[in-house]
Amino acid sequence: MANKAETHLKKITNSVVIGDCIAELKRLPDDSVDLIFADPPYNLQLSGAQLTRPDETAVTAVLEDWDKFDTTRAYDEFTKAWMAEAHRILKPDGAIWVIGSYHNIYRVGTVLQDTGFWMINDVIWRKSNPMPNFRGRRFTNAHETLLWAVKSQKSRYTFNYDSMKAMNDDVQMRSDWTLPVCNGGERIKDEKNGQRAHPTQKPESLLARVIMASSNPGDLILDPFFGSGTTGAVAKKLGRNFIGIERDETYADVAKQRLASVKPISEPELLAMPTKRAATRVPFGALLEGGMIKPGETLVCPKGQWRARVRADGSLLEATPKGARDLPRSGSIHSLSAKMLGRESCNGWSFWQIERGKKTVSLDDLRDQMRQQIDN
Repeated sequence: MANKAETHLKKITNSVVIGDCIAELKRLPDDSVDLIFADPPYNLQLSGAQLTRPDETAVTAVLEDWDKFDTTRAYDEFTKAWMAEAHRILKPDGAIWVIGSYHNIYRVGTVLQDTGFWMINDVIWRKSNPMPNFRGRRFTNAHETLLWAVKSQKSRYTFNYDSMKAMNDDVQMRSDWTLPVCNGGERIKDEKNGQRAHPTQKPESLLARVIMASSNPGDLILDPFFGSGTTGAVAKKLGRNFIGIERDETYADVAKQRLASVKPISEPELLAMPTKRAATRVPFGALLEGGMIKPGETLVCPKGQWRARVRADGSLLEATPKGARDLPRSGSIHSLSAKMLGRESCNGWSFWQIERGKKTVSLDDLRDQMRQQIDN
C-alpha cells in the first residue's frame, strides 16, 4: 500500500505546485526523482538603483523579493536546506543540474559537494547575445555556469552521449555551449503591460540539451524554482514527466498557461535515444561470414598512410612495401590500428575503411548494415 508521500507524488506529477520549495520538497518520498534542474535565486545583491543605457532608457533588472537575502550566510543556509532535500529525493542513479552566475555559483557548488553530490561536469553557457555592460566598469557578463552532479560517486547515471554527438554534427559535444538568451517570440510577455512575465526566463534550447543529455523518456524531472515553466515545457515535449514548484502565484499561472499549449512529441520512435552500447554486437568476423567483406580485400586508414589486408579469420596483415626489412605487423582491426598509432587502444571500426574500386566504405557503415540484417 502506497504511503502518504508516494500518493502525493503521483498526485502532483505533471503539474505546477504553488508553495515554498523546501516545504514542498519535504513532502516527497526518498529516491523518487530521476533528474533535478534547479535555477535558484542568484542573490544578485542589487542596490535597487535603476540601470540605464547610454540613451538613458531603463534596463530591467532582477529586483524581486525572491532574489533578496539579508546576508550571504542566509543565502548559504537557504541553499543547504533545499539541496539537502534534493539529495534525499533523488534516485540513487539520478542527477542534478544547477545553474548560476558568478554571484552565487561558487557558493552553490561548495554546498553541492558538501551535501554529498558527486560532480560530473561544469558547463559554460556562452550567451551569443548577452546584454552589454552599459556602465563600462567591468567585462560584459556573457556566460552562466551549470553544474552537473549525481547523487554519489557510485551512481550509474544517464548520459546520452550518442544523442549529444548527433546534435553536434557527429562531433563529441564539449562543455562550452553557445546558445542565445531567451528573446523574441519565445520570451513570454505579460498580457496587460507587455513586459516580460519573468525576469530570468531560460531558453528552451538550454533545457532541451540538459534534459536530452541526462534523462530518458518517461523519467521524472523536478524543478524546485519553476518560474515561467521552461523545464516543464521542454520535458512535456520530450516525453518526460515533470513536477514544478513555484512560490509566486503569478509565475505559476504563467507556467500553467504555457504548459497547456505544449504538444508532446507523439511518436515513440522520434523520442528513442539509442546508444551504440545498447545496439546488437557485431564482430568483424561476422562481416566475412556474411559476405560483406572477402579475404584479401584491402583496408586503408582515413589519411591513407597505412594499409592492411584482411585474412580469412578476420585478422589483418599490414601491407608493407616490397623490400621492407621489418616483418609486417598483424592483429585485429583494433590492435593493429593501435600499433600503427602507437597507442594502447584504438576503435578499429572508425579507423579503417575498405577499398572498393576508387571509393572507400566505412567499416562502421558495413557493421550497421549487418546489424539491420540481424535485427530484422
